[in-house]
Amino acid sequence: MESFRNVIRGWLGKLLLILFLTPLALVGIEGYFSGGQKEDVAKTVNGQDISKKDLEAQTKSYKDQLLNSERVKGDESLLNMGFIQNSVLDNLIARTLLIQQAEKLGISLSDAQIEQMIAQQPNFQENGKFSDTLYANYLRSIGMTSQALIANLRQDHALKMLMSSITDYALVSKLDIQQVYNLQSEQRNLFLSSIKLDDYKKDVKVTNQEVADYYKKYPNKFKQVASVDVDYVVLSPAMLTKLNTEVTEAELKQAYAQFVEKQNQDVKREVKHILITTDARSAAEAEKLANEVYAKIKAGLPFAQAAAQFSEDPSSKSNGGLVESYTVGVFGNEFDQAVNSAQKGQISKPVKTQFGYHIIEVAQAANSVPSFEAKKAELTAEVIKAKSANIFSDTVNSLNELVVSSDALDPVSQQVKDTKVQSVNGVTLATQNVVLADPNVKTKLFNDDVKNGDRNASSNIQLANGDTVWVKVRNYHAAGVQPLAQASAKIKALLIEQKAYEAAKAKIATMLVEFKTQPAQQVLAKNKFAFEHAGIFTRSQGLKREIERVAFSLPAPKAGMWSVTTATLPNEMVVIAVADVTKSSAESLNPQEAQQLTQLYQQLRGQQELDDYTQYLKSKAKIK
Repeated sequence: MESFRNVIRGWLGKLLLILFLTPLALVGIEGYFSGGQKEDVAKTVNGQDISKKDLEAQTKSYKDQLLNSERVKGDESLLNMGFIQNSVLDNLIARTLLIQQAEKLGISLSDAQIEQMIAQQPNFQENGKFSDTLYANYLRSIGMTSQALIANLRQDHALKMLMSSITDYALVSKLDIQQVYNLQSEQRNLFLSSIKLDDYKKDVKVTNQEVADYYKKYPNKFKQVASVDVDYVVLSPAMLTKLNTEVTEAELKQAYAQFVEKQNQDVKREVKHILITTDARSAAEAEKLANEVYAKIKAGLPFAQAAAQFSEDPSSKSNGGLVESYTVGVFGNEFDQAVNSAQKGQISKPVKTQFGYHIIEVAQAANSVPSFEAKKAELTAEVIKAKSANIFSDTVNSLNELVVSSDALDPVSQQVKDTKVQSVNGVTLATQNVVLADPNVKTKLFNDDVKNGDRNASSNIQLANGDTVWVKVRNYHAAGVQPLAQASAKIKALLIEQKAYEAAKAKIATMLVEFKTQPAQQVLAKNKFAFEHAGIFTRSQGLKREIERVAFSLPAPKAGMWSVTTATLPNEMVVIAVADVTKSSAESLNPQEAQQLTQLYQQLRGQQELDDYTQYLKSKAKIK
C-alpha cells in the first residue's frame, strides 16, 4: 500500500532516525580506550569521574561525524559547538549511569564468553582460524593488555544488554498501531478557494503608533544574525588563456624517474625482528644482550637462528623473526623509523622501544614497474596538468600582490577579462551563495578583525572546487535586535497583510458560520462562492505546510456537510473545506506490512522508555 510506504518513509521514520542517532549511540567502546590516567574532571556521577579528555574526544568524534554529513558538508561554521558539547556530556552521564545500573543488576558476560567473541572476530582470523599474532598486534596498536580489553568489552556488552532489555521489549497494543496508522493513512477530500488580498490592502491604514506597539510586543521577531555587505571576484583556471604547455622528452623522463622511485618506495616490505625485553632484566642488561646478539649476527650467525635462540617475541621467534602482517604503529615510531631507513637485507643495530630492544632486518619484495613507453601517454597528461597548475598559481600570486597593495579587487578584473567584481548585501553564515558559503570564505568574512573594523581587501582564498576568490567587506552588521527604524517597513507590511486578511475573512464570516449548521451545497448555492476540488490527500503528500496543518486539524464533517476554515499565505487567504474523511484500518495491512509498522513503533516506544529510565536514574544520582 502506498499509504503504508508513506508511514515508513514519512514522519515516523524520520522521528526514529533522530532518536537512534543520539550521541549515546555514537559513543562506542572506543570511549574506554583513553587509558586509566586521571584527568581534569568534567563531571562526577555517583563518585565516578568523566574526564575532560573523554569529553573532548567524544565531542570531536561527534563533530567529525556531523562535518561528514550531507547537510553540513565539512562547514564547521554551521555547527553550534556549545550545544554539541553539552549534548555529548549529557549522554556520557547517561551512559555512565546505565553502566552503573547494569553492574548493580549483575548483568555481565563471563571471560570465556568474551574470549569466544574475540576469537570469532574476522580481524583476528587468518585462514579461518584465530591468529595470536593479529590479536597481539591489535593490542599493541591500542596500548592495552588482553585483560584490560576483556574488562572493557564486558562493560560495553553489559550496557548493550541493559539497553536492549528495555528497547527490545516495549509493549505495543493493536490500538497503538491503529492510531499510528490512522495518523498517516487518513485521507481527506479537500476543496480550496483563494482570495487575493491586494484589493483589501488599498483601504488599509497603519499608524506609526501601531508599528511601535507591534515592535514592542514582539521583540523576538526582529532579532538579526551577524551579516556583511561584501564585494568579491573569482578566478578559475578555465579563465586563463592557455600558455605553452608542450612537453619535452626530458620532462617526461624526469617524471618517469619520479614514478619509478615512488613505485619502489611503495613496495611492501618483509620485516623481521629479534626482541629482547626488559620484563626480567634492567634496560642496561637488555641493551647489553641485544648488542651481543647483534655482534653474533654480524659475525655470521643466521638471523633466523638468532631469532629462535634469543628473541622473546613468542609470535615470531619460531618463524625466523618474521612480523606477520606488519603495519605502521604496531611497535611505535622508533621501530617504524628503523624499518623505513633500512636498506634491503640490512640488519639494524638494536633499536629501543617501549617493548625493549629490537634487532631488525628488512627485505623488499620484487617490484614490476611499467616501461617508459607504456606510461608515456599518462605521464604527458600529468605533466601538462602540472604545468597548467603552475601557470594558475603564478597568476594568482601576481594578482594577489596587486590586490593587497592597492586594497581593491579591480586589478583582477582588469588583468583577466573573464572575471567580474560582484557585490552582495546581507550575507550571513547561512547564506547559500556558491562562493560565499565556502567555509574558508566565511572564516574571512566573519573573523574578529572584520568585527573590529577591518575593511581591507583579502589575500587570495582557495575554494573547495580549486577556484580562487578575493573578498572585501564593505559593512559589518552585528547580531542583535534590529532597530525600530530599520524594522518599521517590515512591520508596516505585516500589519497591512494582517488587516487585509481580517477584512477578507470578515466578508465571508457569515458563510463560515453557515457551513457549521447547513449542508454544504445549500451554503454554496446561497453564497455563490467558488471552490475548486483540490483532491484527496494524506499527510505529507505535497500540500503547502500552512494548508496541511489547518486541513488535518479540522474535525471530520457529518454527511453532506463540510468543515471549513481559513489559512493565510503571503498576499493570499485560502479557504479550506474538508468534505470527507476516510480512515483505513490497520487490519487492511498485509502481515509483512503490519509487522514492519509494529517493529517501527515498538522501536520508538522502546527508545522513549529507555530515555525515561535514564532520566529517572539521573534524578536519583549525585552528579557534580
